[in-house]
Amino acid sequence: MATPSEKLAESLEVLKSLQDQGIMAFKTTELSRIHKVRLLKSGFLREVLKGWYLSIPSLEQVGDSTSWYASYWHFCARYLTDKYKKGYCISAEQSLLIHSGNWAVPAQLIIRATKGTNYAAALPYSTSLFSMKSTLPKAAEIEIIEGIRMLTLPSAIIHSSPTLFVNNPTDARTALSMIRDSSEILGLLLDGGKSTVAGRLAGAFRNIGNEKIANDIIKTMQSAGYDIRETDPFENTTPVILSSRERSPYANRIRLMWYEMRTVVIKHFPKAPGIPKNHEKYMKLVEEIYITDAYHSLSIEKYKVTPELIQRVRSGAWDSAKNKDDRTQRDAMAARGYWQATQEVRASIQKILKGKNAGNVADSDHSDWYRELFAPSITAGILKPSDLAGYRNNQVYISQSKHVPLNADAVRDTMPLLFELLQNESEASVRAVLGHFFFVYIHPYMDGNGRMGRFMMNAMLASGGYPWTVIPVEERKKYMQSLEKASVEQDIEAFAKFIAYLVTEGLKGTPVATLK
Repeated sequence: MATPSEKLAESLEVLKSLQDQGIMAFKTTELSRIHKVRLLKSGFLREVLKGWYLSIPSLEQVGDSTSWYASYWHFCARYLTDKYKKGYCISAEQSLLIHSGNWAVPAQLIIRATKGTNYAAALPYSTSLFSMKSTLPKAAEIEIIEGIRMLTLPSAIIHSSPTLFVNNPTDARTALSMIRDSSEILGLLLDGGKSTVAGRLAGAFRNIGNEKIANDIIKTMQSAGYDIRETDPFENTTPVILSSRERSPYANRIRLMWYEMRTVVIKHFPKAPGIPKNHEKYMKLVEEIYITDAYHSLSIEKYKVTPELIQRVRSGAWDSAKNKDDRTQRDAMAARGYWQATQEVRASIQKILKGKNAGNVADSDHSDWYRELFAPSITAGILKPSDLAGYRNNQVYISQSKHVPLNADAVRDTMPLLFELLQNESEASVRAVLGHFFFVYIHPYMDGNGRMGRFMMNAMLASGGYPWTVIPVEERKKYMQSLEKASVEQDIEAFAKFIAYLVTEGLKGTPVATLK
């Protein structure tokens, strides 16, 4: 007779076969009752909706939302297709957000369905799905992205409500910048007789600097006999000139976010002291705070690192060649990597102090920081050598975050842009706060993005003479929540105020972070 462990292993093999097909959300008929019971009891499955289950990692703790947020869109694609077949599409507003590159998990996903129930189905972690009984647009106005039926970009722009332009200006402007020619939307406007929408879109295109499309809309609609009254749906916001030649929506999206966020950072940040004349003194202060910085930065990432381990690594007592524990201990590898990476960051800061453009330095040196950060783990065999190859080639998710980092292709579009923005930014405070934020927002690597973001922040702080600033592990919750708010809601204020407070205390000579 098979043991309980053997029976569970059998069920896990069935689960793995489904996962190998890319399936993470399952309907009840895809697993036998006995396999389902075993996997639920052992914590490998979680019920999402009646008859639907989600595969979760065995080590995920109760209350951890990571697997849900990571699998959210996959679940929606499978569930909606199973329930409504081709008889649904998500709302125009949500379609526009996705076209603009915003895959953040919504609190409520609204769909239009011919067999909708006008009922909100509760999903995990305060999310829900509202199916609105409605006729659907013409088939030509619907496309499938990542398995989800949604409106095409032109149709989403036309059918989105005026409030979207006010509440989600970054998404709306990004979507508008993707329209190459007025012919993409004029047919829908003319066939639908949408004169009010035409006036709103003419004003919207003029707001982003696309006079040609704005004028084409007005003239064409007037030629067809419509009375057009142009309005700017962005209300009192300052017009922004955007490029319509970007390869993906993400570049213009980040440009817009940078433009809108920088004024908030400047408002809350103390004035930059300026690059100090005594470079040696500045670097000595950076060196003196190393143990405190390493302890807190690694602890934020949930490595169990002690000050004693950090000192051992720093002093050279750590030896992976002779000491088996040092060779295999993940935490020790992280501590050694942090030490090696810090040496490279210090070298970059010295270049900045000598007058080199901080954005250029970060662009040329950040790959060196990353390689040193993980070199010990490669040497010890914990990671593969290919893990040092550069930017990631796969999708990555952030623990317990609704923000979905950019896809691998978008990473390669936006990282050069990030360094361009750093190079051209006049304020060191903006370079520091937004350099950190956008690095983790893009999440260019499979691992180490938080540590790299904090390295980026401190290199940019040095460009204004601000002190090396430690983010205390005791403030991890506030730190992560402020990053989440900026990523999901494009609201940088909490993060800017948080970093500004830490920097201000550092300028007083009383850094907030202390070893516990």
